[in-house]
Amino acid sequence: MIDKETIDKIFDASDIVEVVSDFVNLKKRGVNYLGNCPFHNEKTPSFTVSPAKGIYKCFGCGKGGNSVNFIMEHEQLTYVDTLKWLAKKYHIEVQEKEESQEEREQKDARESMLIVNTFAQTTFTHNLIETEEGRAVGLKYFKERGFTDHTIKKFELGYCRKTRDSFSLLALSKGYKEKYLIDTGLSIKRDDGNLFDRFSERVIFPIHNLMGRVVGFGGRTLRSDKNLSKYLNSPESEIYHKSKNLYGLYFAKKAITQNDNVYLVEGYTDVMSMHQAGIENVVASSGTALTVEQIRLMRRFTPNVTVLYDGDAAGIKAALRGIDLVLEEGMNVKVVLLPDGEDPDSFAHKHSATELYDFIKANESDFITFKTRLLLSDVQGDPVKKANLIADIVRTIAVIPDTITRAIYVKECSGLMDVDERIIHSEINKLLFKKREQSWKKEQNTPVNPAGEALNIQLPVSNKFELYEKEIIRLLLTHGDKVLFTIAANDEHPEENISTASYICRELEDEVEIQGPVYKLIFDEYRHHYIQGTVLTSTYFTQHKNQLVSKAAADLLTDGFPISKMWSKKGTYIATEEDNLKHVIDSAISGYKYELVLTILQGIETELKSVDKPENQEETMAPLYDKYLAYTKFKISIAKMLGERIILKR
Repeated sequence: MIDKETIDKIFDASDIVEVVSDFVNLKKRGVNYLGNCPFHNEKTPSFTVSPAKGIYKCFGCGKGGNSVNFIMEHEQLTYVDTLKWLAKKYHIEVQEKEESQEEREQKDARESMLIVNTFAQTTFTHNLIETEEGRAVGLKYFKERGFTDHTIKKFELGYCRKTRDSFSLLALSKGYKEKYLIDTGLSIKRDDGNLFDRFSERVIFPIHNLMGRVVGFGGRTLRSDKNLSKYLNSPESEIYHKSKNLYGLYFAKKAITQNDNVYLVEGYTDVMSMHQAGIENVVASSGTALTVEQIRLMRRFTPNVTVLYDGDAAGIKAALRGIDLVLEEGMNVKVVLLPDGEDPDSFAHKHSATELYDFIKANESDFITFKTRLLLSDVQGDPVKKANLIADIVRTIAVIPDTITRAIYVKECSGLMDVDERIIHSEINKLLFKKREQSWKKEQNTPVNPAGEALNIQLPVSNKFELYEKEIIRLLLTHGDKVLFTIAANDEHPEENISTASYICRELEDEVEIQGPVYKLIFDEYRHHYIQGTVLTSTYFTQHKNQLVSKAAADLLTDGFPISKMWSKKGTYIATEEDNLKHVIDSAISGYKYELVLTILQGIETELKSVDKPENQEETMAPLYDKYLAYTKFKISIAKMLGERIILKR
């Protein structure tokens, strides 16, 4: 367990902008920050971070909360593990006893696999630096490739020993379960039931997630045996999906944000060499074709990507196909062709950071222009090949979502290919129409149930009280300590300032019971502390230990930002919510009471209809009529108070 004092320190230290910026490229917009949501795919930013309130909110998918909520949601961590992660980030000491084997076994599978990988990484690094075999084989290889001690340490490189089961036996002796050694792919089980090491006699490249935790490994053999794969990766698992990871992104994300650009290369050593040369905004696809998930990872931090190709023409043409996906995701793509015989690894070792930057700036070109020129070199006056080239370029331009960008490329490529712009536009429109038609047909084929509703669609549950409850609790959290009005002093009572908290608590004291479970939790806790003499702040609830409460508070505080004080062009003052606070509060409470009275009246009407025995009618119905009349009068009084009812947005 982590004591409350330490938890408070963690919450106090956790800057929401700093925490989220580790995973999302945020740009300042007024008093808040804006970026692309990491929880759903979007091209227009709707993810807002409020440093003043210490919360985030996506107006696209609806997710929101505080720093702890964000890490829990993003990394699928438990509450305690999230606190530990934040404590480590902000150098806050957390006193905890060492885990026993039994406690280690009780952790969920995902966390157990991450723990096993951490142990593996430290073991492999120890082998590389501290053992004679590791220094003679692994360290020698890295040194010969020109990597410094700093780079080796930074990327946590390692070596798995030649003995086929040395790592597996060590892990078992330390109490790590066989199941997680197999699930992570670190160990493979033989038919005889014994384990052997997947990465035996290989140098090791740990693969980190965005939080810096090791989720997988790449291992390179140093043997010349043609029957061995040169590179071997961890298998797909609960924590590692090759298509969703970019090598080096954890080390590059800060530099990517600062430079508003990412360099994309192919392999582990390409990334390491460029980092060592002084260029850190670089990631690798690890030798696989780019996936949509990898592209969206990059786009979280920047919309700009520069692809570095070596001089191998065949390799370039094969890689071109994946770049269309990058364009389709709305990113701006540039290409740099390195000199013949060079790759990013070798080229970076021969040049300083300044020389690398200068070369890239002098030789980069936009992707479509680069592709057009490259493919034109193969046409050589052949009309059929040229027609195929035009069709290929048209398909590439058509995937670009932005119409202005598409138009610019049409004009550029028209000149390069000597083709009328109208022809290219016509072909693009055909492709776009075909795509829309396919999308429409897919929608039409969506299975429906007898009621005519599409299957698997969750419709929101209607609750006429919820809108008013949300508004009442929001006003309480936002303006709880503000003075609404002052009661003048008289012979019996001194002057009294009535705050928002006092007014709402009094108004809801007898007649109304909050219905929503989470809103009721917030209101009851607020009222309890208020009676004790403490007015709780909104931060208390956004940082609440109950995650349902903290998320609800974050939602309430971001659903409707108060209007800033403004002046019209004619000089007329536009009032803010705070200027009309009592009226806003009265409208919310009265509207809530009005709906509540209607519900009570409907219940009485149902009760009256159920009275069917003539001999009991007068005795039974008289009190019900009295009750109905009383609530009808109450309804009329509320309606008068409301005047023109304010209808909250549903």
